[in-house]
Amino acid sequence: MDGAGRLDQPLTRSRSSAGNGVGAAPDRRRRARARTARRRVRIKLPAWRQIWPSDWISACRWRVARWVAKITRLPAGAGVTASILLLLTAACYGVVKGNHLPAVIDWAKTARDTTANSLGFRIATISLSGEQEISREEILKAIGVTAQTSLLFLDADAARARLLANPRIGDAAVLKLYPDRLQITIIERKAFALWQQDGRVSVIADDGTVLEAFSGQYAGLPLVVGKGAERKAKDFLAVVDHYPDIRSAVRASIMVAQRRWNLRLINGIDVELPENGVETALQRLVTLDREKKLLSRDVTAIDMRIPDRVTVRLSPAAAQARKEELEDTAKKKKGGSA
Repeated sequence: MDGAGRLDQPLTRSRSSAGNGVGAAPDRRRRARARTARRRVRIKLPAWRQIWPSDWISACRWRVARWVAKITRLPAGAGVTASILLLLTAACYGVVKGNHLPAVIDWAKTARDTTANSLGFRIATISLSGEQEISREEILKAIGVTAQTSLLFLDADAARARLLANPRIGDAAVLKLYPDRLQITIIERKAFALWQQDGRVSVIADDGTVLEAFSGQYAGLPLVVGKGAERKAKDFLAVVDHYPDIRSAVRASIMVAQRRWNLRLINGIDVELPENGVETALQRLVTLDREKKLLSRDVTAIDMRIPDRVTVRLSPAAAQARKEELEDTAKKKKGGSA
């Protein structure tokens, strides 16, 4: 207070200073900074950091126990499901172990086809064309069609593959015409020649496919012999067919080293043909036979492998007779000169 009993400063702030916040703002900022600093210091540590080392094992055990309890908690009906799975596993094991699997599969197929047939998919008509050597029953058996087979579940591609597995069938087509018609078309391979290999004689088609073992009904087919002869017989026999006189005299065509052919004639003569120029050699052979009766003579082999030369090998009797003839001729010449 001053000497007159008045206060040196007013007890209240002026409106201007209070309204402008002069002097109060720095205090508020300081208090805000202090609160922020206290929050940074009071960071709460995780629970496991607040445990003494001696209690860590107990805490870990407690957490593991809770985790195991969650994992092993089974849903409702788990026991029934596990029992059903166990019974199914045992049944499957018994079926496989007892070799009953084919019977179970057949039963399932029969049940499936019966259901489809009741819905109108029974095979009522089977159209088959192209069969000659193969019977209708063999074809239907090959593709597995019976009176109970349903058109709905017949696999046309698999049926065609089973048909082509038969060497007699060169091509086949299987069409399903819903709701109840099946169309089968096949192209059979024809018996073309007989092929002898390792002492066995088989009937082959023109592409070399073995059709069956030899039987008497195919005795009139041409015979080819040797490894690789079945694949090259078609082209070679086509060339021989151009010379009917030679073809009728041939007993067998023999493949040599899978490169060239020899002809074994009915009279036992072997004709050795060249690797190239077979037609030229056959034409020369026809000319020699026509002019010299070469194929009617007592010879065992005719070598035509060299283009400009024909070598003939006489039979032992003919060779001996030829030798004696030459000796007599030599003696006569010697006596005449004397």
